[in-house]
Amino acid sequence: MGENQTDFVVTATRSMKDYASRVAEQLIKIPRFSSMAETINGVELLGTDRFADGEMEVSVKKSVRGKHVVLFASCCRNDAGVEAEVAKIELYHAVDALKRSQADKIIVFEPYISCSRSDRKTRRNSVGLWIHFKILASLGVNHIVTYQLHSNKSESMVDPAICALDNIPALTLLEQYLCDVYIQNMKALEETVRPNWAFCSVDAGGEKLAREFANAFGAPLIVAHKQRDYSRANTVESVNILSAVSIEGKVLWIVDDMIDTAASVEELIKALSVLNPKEINLVAVHAIFSPPAAKRLNRLEGEGLIHRIIVTDTVGTSGFLETIPSLEVVPSTKLSARLIASLETNESIAKIMRVFSAEKYLKTPGLFSNE
Repeated sequence: MGENQTDFVVTATRSMKDYASRVAEQLIKIPRFSSMAETINGVELLGTDRFADGEMEVSVKKSVRGKHVVLFASCCRNDAGVEAEVAKIELYHAVDALKRSQADKIIVFEPYISCSRSDRKTRRNSVGLWIHFKILASLGVNHIVTYQLHSNKSESMVDPAICALDNIPALTLLEQYLCDVYIQNMKALEETVRPNWAFCSVDAGGEKLAREFANAFGAPLIVAHKQRDYSRANTVESVNILSAVSIEGKVLWIVDDMIDTAASVEELIKALSVLNPKEINLVAVHAIFSPPAAKRLNRLEGEGLIHRIIVTDTVGTSGFLETIPSLEVVPSTKLSARLIASLETNESIAKIMRVFSAEKYLKTPGLFSNE
C-alpha cells in the first residue's frame, strides 16, 4: 500500500450492492490498488434485518475499526426493488451501525440524491434535501459524494466544517460517450457535428446545461421556455422555442439533468418536431423514469419523434432496457472508482471537474482521465 493510502472498504446498502461491486472491480484495476483486491470489496459487509412490526436493524458483519468506509446507497427506485422510503431509513441505520463499529471515516456515495429537487422553502413545506444532509451529517458522515445535483446552490446546505460535499458533474460522461460513439474523430466534429447538430434545453432553467454541451461541441444552442400549470404536479401548458438558427434538418440533442415522468420532454419534442429537424435525441444524467415515463418515451419512439435516449446508470435501468428499445446506458462505475482512488490518496480531482471540450478530447487521448 502506498504511503498516502489508508485501509478502506467499499460497501453498500441493499439498494446499491450490484453497483458497488462493479465499482470495486474497477478500483482493483487501478495499479496502486490491485494488491488490495481481497479487502476493498466489502459489499456483503452489512446485513439488514426487518422485524414483524416493520422496524429495521442494520448490522456490520466484521470489524471496520479504524478503516475508511465508502458506503454506496440509493434512496430512489433501484434494481434491488427496495422501496424509496425503506432505502432511506436503511441508509441512516447503516451509517449509525458503521459509526458504532468505530469506522475511522464514513463516505456516503449516493450517485443520485432523490430529494435533490426539494431544495427550497416556498410555503409551509419541508425541505427534503436539507433534512437528508442534516441527518447524514449528524449521524457522523464525514463526506458525501454525488453526481449532478439538481441545483448548485444545494451544496451550501452542508457545513464543510462538519461534513464535506463533492457534487461531481456527470455530464462529462455523456459528452465523452457522444465523442466515442457518434463522432470518433476531428473530421466528423468539424464537418458533421458543428454544421448539423444543435443542443436544446428542456426549459429556461436548463439553459446552462445545454449551453455546456453547445460550447463543448461548438454547435448552436436552442432554448425552450415552458409554461407550467403549478396547480398540478408534472404538467406543462405550453412550450416556446428560442433559436438563432434554423432547426430544419438539424440533429437535435435535448439535454437535461434527469428524466422523471417525461412530461416536459414529451411536450418539447412535439413542439420541436413541427420545425422539421432531421432527428431528435435526448441525453440526461439521471434516469428516474417515474410512471408513465416509459409509456411516453415508447410512444414518442413509435411515432418516430425520438431516436436515441442516452442516460447514465446513477439510477438502476435494468427494468427499462427491454421496454425502451432506444435507451443507451453510459456506465459511471469507472468514474466512481477514480473518485474513490483520488479521495483515498488525497489527490486532486481537478481533471474530473474540468470543463469538457470535444476538440481537446479527440485530439488529446487521456486528457480527462487522472489515471
